[in-house]
Amino acid sequence: MSAFATYPSLKNEAVIVTGGASGIGASIVEHFAEQGARVGFLDFDDKSGRALAEKTKATFAHCDLRDVTALKNAVAKVEKQNGPTLALVNNAGRDDRHKIEDVTPEYWDERIATNLRHQFFAAQAVIPGMRARNRGSIINMGSISWLLAEGGMPVYLTSKAAITGLTRALARDLGPDAIRANTVLPGWIMTERQLTKWMTPEGEADLLKEQCLKERLYPPDIARMVLWLAADDSRLVTAQSFIVDGGWT
Repeated sequence: MSAFATYPSLKNEAVIVTGGASGIGASIVEHFAEQGARVGFLDFDDKSGRALAEKTKATFAHCDLRDVTALKNAVAKVEKQNGPTLALVNNAGRDDRHKIEDVTPEYWDERIATNLRHQFFAAQAVIPGMRARNRGSIINMGSISWLLAEGGMPVYLTSKAAITGLTRALARDLGPDAIRANTVLPGWIMTERQLTKWMTPEGEADLLKEQCLKERLYPPDIARMVLWLAADDSRLVTAQSFIVDGGWT
């Protein structure tokens, strides 16, 4: 028997997760599916997307989120199958490292499209259905990286900082329609990508020294916060940022 919460308000409700084929996104898809939600997820990783859809019975829509037209079409496809969206989880993003001197205008625009722009347009796409129901939750994935003033990825930090502003703007404008907007700011989450590309014994030692809680964080630790923000249990919570980092910041 699970030691974690079950949310009746999520059962049979439609949820969309961007970047849901792997990492944190895949865990979010799995957790919503376990709650009995009708889950749709968007990603351009067809192999992982199809495998996860088969495992969870979720609806997978291929989509390059940098293409706003493709994004809107994918949302429409998922909503046609699953119904109007109760919760949108804007999870997609990439934390590729880059130097200040190497950033071109083209790279800047592509990184902003990858890490920020799609969050606004995904929200724009689901808002009409939420308004019609007078109910909805938008959950934007931020990062503690900008709070820590981390180096080596200035465009990523810029986009993640901007997500907090976007969330608060959406919360204010959509509040009269009973649509909520919140941000989740993960710490260093041990996805396969992070373990393969960035984690070293020295890095982990430094991390655990900084965290109040001396253990690794994994994708389910983020997914469970997302579930609560999507469910009616948090019905009067909006315009807030929730840090899940083991007490690092």
